Amino acid sequence: MNKIARFILFDILKNKIVILYTILLFIISWSVLGLDNNYTKATLSLLNVVLLVVPLVSVIFSTIYVYNSSQFIELLLSQPVPRGKVWFNLFLGLSTALILAFLVGCGIPILLYSSIETGFSLLITGVFLSVIFTSLAMLAAIFSRDRAKGIGISIFIWMFFAIIYDGILLVLMFQFADYPIEGIMATLAAVNPIGLSRIFVLLQLDVAAMLGQAGAIFRQVFGSGGGMVISIIILAIWTLVPFLWSLILFNKKDL
Repeated sequence: MNKIARFILFDILKNKIVILYTILLFIISWSVLGLDNNYTKATLSLLNVVLLVVPLVSVIFSTIYVYNSSQFIELLLSQPVPRGKVWFNLFLGLSTALILAFLVGCGIPILLYSSIETGFSLLITGVFLSVIFTSLAMLAAIFSRDRAKGIGISIFIWMFFAIIYDGILLVLMFQFADYPIEGIMATLAAVNPIGLSRIFVLLQLDVAAMLGQAGAIFRQVFGSGGGMVISIIILAIWTLVPFLWSLILFNKKDL
């Protein structure tokens, strides 16, 4: 890891918000998995927490950190350091810190109380969500110099993928229920990283009734094994595209 990324990583790991975030995840994971005898119910409860808390903390914390690091970024750019290298190391430090916080907070209880397949899929989901919403946060921050506007964009991104998108998808399902739209709905389900992460974990639990209509269609179209491979590929694309977009804007931005 580059010196810049290491500096950012250690700086974030000492942040009280990140420490509190780690402790909160650990307490929730331990209580949910350790106190509930119903393995499936406990995993689903923890999944719902991960799908809401991890993206929210990742996108807001990363946005605020980018704005707070503006003078540090300008200082680095005054040195003979390429812009792309500065932006990539900022992304690497941020995402690594949030991944470590998630793995420490949720990883230990999951490894102790969850099965290998489901626990591993839940950890993969949390890691991808941490990186994806860090990438989206950096894109939101580079769009606007105004801190309030940038944080507002980040919150809207989280609300859209966590709440609004499912409502839109549900309306479309009811409106076009009489038409053969399985392939279209499977594609739309893959557009939302949070919904796709939910489907990815639920496919491991083999609870088709709990997948929801979008998840059931996704499994019907791709099958369990194929659906998981496609999910990982799409989540990887969700990681790369916003970051590359933000990198292009950062290289063109007049600081």
